[in-house]
Amino acid sequence: MRVLVIGGTGLVGRQLLDLLLADERFDEVAVFTRRSTGRAGGKLVEHMVDFGDPSTWRELVQGDVLFSTLGTTLKQAGSKLAQYEVDYSYQLNFATAAAGNGVGSYVLVSTAGADDSSIFFYPRIKDELEEKVLRLPFEGISILRPTQLYGDRERVRRNEERALSFMKFVNGLGVMKGRRPIHARTVAAAMIEAALTTSDKKVYEAKDIRLLSSRYNQEMLGE
Repeated sequence: MRVLVIGGTGLVGRQLLDLLLADERFDEVAVFTRRSTGRAGGKLVEHMVDFGDPSTWRELVQGDVLFSTLGTTLKQAGSKLAQYEVDYSYQLNFATAAAGNGVGSYVLVSTAGADDSSIFFYPRIKDELEEKVLRLPFEGISILRPTQLYGDRERVRRNEERALSFMKFVNGLGVMKGRRPIHARTVAAAMIEAALTTSDKKVYEAKDIRLLSSRYNQEMLGE
C-alpha cells in the first residue's frame, strides 16, 4: 500500500510519519512538503514542492490513501489571506489532484467546531474545506475534528500553552470534559485506523477519534 502525506512536518504530521513508517501494512510513504522532514531512507519518499504550483506535482500524486495534516496559524501565515491559501486552497488543490488520479481514500484533520457561521476565521475556513472535499469522488473520506492539540512542537506557542493549561485545569474540575485536549499521536493513530476501516464519508468528533486510536493501538499490539 502506498500512502501520501501532506503536512508531515507539523505536530500531527510528525507523529503520523512515525506510525506509518513503523507499520508493515504500508510499503511506501510519499511525503509532499515545503521543507525537508529531516528523515531519509527506508520506505520514505520525500517530494519538496511548491503547493501553489500544482502543475509541478500533480502527476506525482499517485497512491492508495492521502493523509492531510497541512495547516498553519494566523501568526505564522502573517495574514488571513495567507492562512486561507494554506488551510484551504493548498488543501483543496491537493485533494482534487488525488481524487483525479484515482487515490481511493482521503483522511483530513479539521477542527472541533468547524462552522461557516462561526465568529472566528479558522473554523469558517475548515467548514468551507470540509464542504468542498466531501464532494470529491474518493471511495472513502474521513474527516477528523480534534479538540485542542498538544504534544512536542518544534516551536513554542505561549498563548497555546496557556490555553492548554487552562483547559486542563477546568477539565480537572469536571467542566467541559467534551472539550478536553487531545494528544497529536492519538489523532495520528486515529487517522490510520479511519483510512483502513472507512469506506464511505464520515466525520469523527473527539470521542470518536479516541476510540479509533484505541482500536489502532490494540491492532498493533495484536490484541
